[in-house]
Amino acid sequence: MERFVIEGGHKLSGTLVPGGNKNEVLPALAASLLTNEEVILHNVPRIKDVEVMMEIIRDLGGEAEFFDDNSVRLCGEGVSKTHLSEELCRKVRASILFAGPMLARHREVHLPPPGGDVIGRRRLDTHFLAFQGLGSDIDVGEEYHLKAKHLRGNDIFFDEPSVTATENAVMAAVLARGETVFRNVACEPHVEGLCRMLSSMGAHIEGIGSNTLIVHGTGGLHGTEHTIGSDYLEIGSYIGLAAATGSEIRIENVRMTDMRMIRMVFERLGIRIVSDGTGIIVPADQEMRIRADLHNAIPKIADAPWPAFPTDLMSIAITIATQCEGTVIFFEKMFEGRMFFVDSLVSMGAQIILCDPHRVVVVGRSRLLGTRLESPDVRAGMALLIAALAAEGRSTIYNVRQIDRGYERVDEKLRALGAQIERQVIS
Repeated sequence: MERFVIEGGHKLSGTLVPGGNKNEVLPALAASLLTNEEVILHNVPRIKDVEVMMEIIRDLGGEAEFFDDNSVRLCGEGVSKTHLSEELCRKVRASILFAGPMLARHREVHLPPPGGDVIGRRRLDTHFLAFQGLGSDIDVGEEYHLKAKHLRGNDIFFDEPSVTATENAVMAAVLARGETVFRNVACEPHVEGLCRMLSSMGAHIEGIGSNTLIVHGTGGLHGTEHTIGSDYLEIGSYIGLAAATGSEIRIENVRMTDMRMIRMVFERLGIRIVSDGTGIIVPADQEMRIRADLHNAIPKIADAPWPAFPTDLMSIAITIATQCEGTVIFFEKMFEGRMFFVDSLVSMGAQIILCDPHRVVVVGRSRLLGTRLESPDVRAGMALLIAALAAEGRSTIYNVRQIDRGYERVDEKLRALGAQIERQVIS
């Protein structure tokens, strides 16, 4: 077990390079099992979830290894097992992403219930409805057993635009017989990234970047070399870090088209972001004042599927709002457990009202004081780390493995900016 010990209240400065998109690399790892040929992935973040996904591939009989700091070599030729390890699957939510490739290549998979963040109910129905639409039989018991003699194309309407269900279904459909039309699907940047990777492997996919995907099944895929895009959620987190600590930070490798709604929401919190070509600068000491709606109405910030504000940045935005002048309502529509982390912010001195599992009211600006904290999930853990760096005095954050699941070498990156943060091993 490890913890972070942070001395807050210090200005930071410097340049950050975000890691590869966690939510793109996890399905990309699973997609390597769609071919017997070698797959090379670059810009792969060395985070816990990636390590577990690679361990699952090896446990199935495949190959997965880092050969450079952030490059991975994969090969699914040796995969012979169809039962995924229960011990490994409960460590990572993304283990569900092996269902599509295994069903497509091996016509069968036994999948234990996946683990992941405890942020509320995370239904899997959309995955299995899509698989059934492609011709798979499904038996739901202590584990999920999927089996299909053949997968066949179909016209499938998703009951919700689930990211992982979209990725899973597309990975199954690329080897199905005939044409599949997926409607009301997710179109986040990481879904685009996976589709581009599959296309480079020989898949035929139309509509990439939209909520309708047309997949023309093919008899087989070949190997490829693919570079994972920068993680816009990590970029959003570091914008929040700069704003909350009053620091000037430059962030490199930013695709501005991924940042449109994030930038709009941060501007409503009074945060100015300057684009400088391939990167952005968050200026120091901004007058962060929440921008009221017309007639001086209290503004509401809500999440929704892409291209709306992402749920994974709600915790970050709430933490930023504690350091802004004014009042704002946050409405978390997607998960009923994500808001409970605000108790930790309240213990630090934040003025927050938890109205119900989906809504909080933040009144700022609050003086935060260091305290003992525990990371409940990836994004809330990063939000509390930002709060600790903005607070006066010392904070200790436990369960930091949750933060490590989504942020590569976060303590090293922060120390390079001047943050006083120490990782300690505890027994």
